[in-house]
Amino acid sequence: MNNFFQIAQSSRPISWINTAFPFGVAYVLISGELDATFWIGSSFFLIPYNLLMYGVNDVFDYQSDLANPRKGGVEGALLKPELHTPTLIAAFGLAVPFAIYLFVVSDLVSAIILLTTLFSVVAYSIKGLRFKEIPFLDSITSATHFTGPLTFALVLAGSIDTLVQALPIVGALFFWSMASHAFGAVQDVKADRLANIGSIATTIGARWTVRLAVGLYLLAAALLVSSGQPQAIAAIALIPYVGILIPYWNLPDQDCEKANWGWKSFLWLNIFAGAVVSLIIIEFLQSS
Repeated sequence: MNNFFQIAQSSRPISWINTAFPFGVAYVLISGELDATFWIGSSFFLIPYNLLMYGVNDVFDYQSDLANPRKGGVEGALLKPELHTPTLIAAFGLAVPFAIYLFVVSDLVSAIILLTTLFSVVAYSIKGLRFKEIPFLDSITSATHFTGPLTFALVLAGSIDTLVQALPIVGALFFWSMASHAFGAVQDVKADRLANIGSIATTIGARWTVRLAVGLYLLAAALLVSSGQPQAIAAIALIPYVGILIPYWNLPDQDCEKANWGWKSFLWLNIFAGAVVSLIIIEFLQSS
């Protein structure tokens, strides 16, 4: 039973809602149906998708995680080696049946979006690809993980036109997610360099990564504001993120671990911000 809970912990339960809710809300508002696809898709993006994303990451990051004091809690499970194979079996075994169903009910465009999203999830961590170790591509790939479920739902339940209408929201979420990933890498600058792991933060340093993250948050806010009401209101949710980052504006690399407090704050702030953005998405889709 303890092994089960360790594998479950590697899926980051605190983050499940971040991928399931955007899919579910967009799908039901566009289609008007609480059908099998809604339930199967929402269930997939709630648990199997997150286990595929984070569980695979914990397996292939094991060696570097051993030297990282952050690992072992809500910020990442430290999986025992004997759990690596069971975790991979569970991650892919749970994901495949859901993915097959979603591919079957998809048209060509939504199938391509789903395939791209799933590829980005696996490519981020798996040996031989490891996009997470390619500076800047790491943050771009991570952003795809969180915009993918929403983008997929917009086309699956609607059409390309639906996606085009919602591009300000999708684009803002993409830059928002890039900023969050980039800032998350700041606290690991020293640990990653010692492990010879590349990241956006190891490349441009702690202070410039923080500044880039602030710029990306502001870009996300500008996209929302420029697209009119009601989505402009969602820019309010970005203010706390920028406020958390400002104290780290001049953070030197040797003090990178101090950013951990800000990152932990993000984990809880995401729940509030997600609620605000979800309400805006609901209002936007209802008025479209």
